[in-house]
Amino acid sequence: MSENVYRPLLQEQETIIRFSEAEPCASVYTHNRKLMEKLLDMSREHPQIRLIAQDQYSACFSVPKSCISVRKPYSDERRARDSERAKAAGISPPRI
Repeated sequence: MSENVYRPLLQEQETIIRFSEAEPCASVYTHNRKLMEKLLDMSREHPQIRLIAQDQYSACFSVPKSCISVRKPYSDERRARDSERAKAAGISPPRI
């Protein structure tokens, strides 16, 4: 007999960042595995990043506001300059 297990649809697999001006930390709720692992790794080194709740598909973290940023997208020109600078310094991308 198989158990009927609910799995969230892709449209339901969100990352939500709640950022209150009154609080020193932001709340990060995510279904994104890569982001969950990154935040879990960071929480081991930095006690101010805390895992609040986790289930099979998602996790919620408390994160200092200083960890949250919004940046301009990389332009092709910037990517090319950074690539040349890395090559000149002998830096290569990590092997996965």
